[in-house]
Amino acid sequence: MDSQQQRLAWAITGSGHYLRESLAILNTLDNVDVFLSRAAAEIIQQYGFQSLLSSNNHRVYQDKTASSIPVELFYQGKYHTLVIAPATSNTIAKMAYGFSDSLVTNLYAQAGKTRVPSIVFACDTAPELESEAPREHMVKVYPRKIDLDNIAKLKTFEATLVVDDMQSLRDSIQQHCQQALLC
Repeated sequence: MDSQQQRLAWAITGSGHYLRESLAILNTLDNVDVFLSRAAAEIIQQYGFQSLLSSNNHRVYQDKTASSIPVELFYQGKYHTLVIAPATSNTIAKMAYGFSDSLVTNLYAQAGKTRVPSIVFACDTAPELESEAPREHMVKVYPRKIDLDNIAKLKTFEATLVVDDMQSLRDSIQQHCQQALLC
């Protein structure tokens, strides 16, 4: 496929942590297909972020099939980069240990198998975090050692860049889009 026709694939998991900021970055981009896990669809509604998701006419795929559509799109060369943001500790653990039993983890597996680079914003990147809960309420979160270990493991994977903050996410996406001459 001509690189001018390739798109960015963006997967969202069921985390409210940095969801608003992730959607803000997403809405600055063109040529994006958005993939929502079941939990992401629930969280977006629970947080009242539907308008943020739908404000840029991106194609949106929800986790309602056996992932045949996303697999097919990766094998057709439709994507230059996969972004997973925000990524829950559950998704990180599954990816770190090779599970591909959900829409998002299957996207990650297929990206790897088709040599499409992945950028992952893991939610649990520090021993203590402030996180947005529904209705703009902030709470303290204390990721477990295993969550931090899984992030460290994922950072060692080929064609996978794990970023720790929104600026790094924004910069990494911009760099990949410039390399692909898109977005």
